[in-house]
Amino acid sequence: MATGARIRADFDRIAALDEDGWDHNAHYHPFLLRHVPPGCRAALEVGCGSGAFARLLARRADTVLALDLSPEMVRLARGRLAACPGVEVRVADFADEELPGGSFDCVASIATLHHLPLRSTLARMAGLLRPGGVLLVLDLFRPATLADRLCAAAALPVSLGLGLARRGRLRPPREVREAWRAHAREDVYPTLAEVRGVGAELLPGARVRRHLLWRYSLVWTKPPELERSGA
Repeated sequence: MATGARIRADFDRIAALDEDGWDHNAHYHPFLLRHVPPGCRAALEVGCGSGAFARLLARRADTVLALDLSPEMVRLARGRLAACPGVEVRVADFADEELPGGSFDCVASIATLHHLPLRSTLARMAGLLRPGGVLLVLDLFRPATLADRLCAAAALPVSLGLGLARRGRLRPPREVREAWRAHAREDVYPTLAEVRGVGAELLPGARVRRHLLWRYSLVWTKPPELERSGA
């Protein structure tokens, strides 16, 4: 797993090349938004990047706290979210940031969990939710089964077609691709089995789903009884 300093430097570099366009994560924003609980008062996004999902989340929640390790990503996000009331964007390492337990109706994390310890991070995210709150995770996984590999192979032509439709080009510019490749060399992804195993242990009833564009989602609603047990 890459160090926090390396991740920060990588995303500062990527932010400088950011074109605020469509990407694979954005393709799944509508799916995630469907699971934001009605009447959401407070939402937290862990790893907000340039603020694309936080901007959508602000339409569903009274307040949004968006955290990111990269100062340059936070600079972009603050600029794009300046007109959104109730949104705070903060440079922070989620592992060290002090946050009040049981205070959020929604905790979301997009392409960030694989940079953090899986078990302890999911446990902490669960502890930040109020009873009835929803945890939303979208992230990448390591193919380990035939079904995973078939899905990954099918994703390539779909990715190119979506890129052409959404960005007007098959792929992002070369310098953007190179920056992402350099970052990905130190990325470590869990398998779906690992995610499901930890989810079943820590988050009873969590729904883990494989998606086409090399991603999985985890959706979990915190039941009232877990609040009494101190989860």
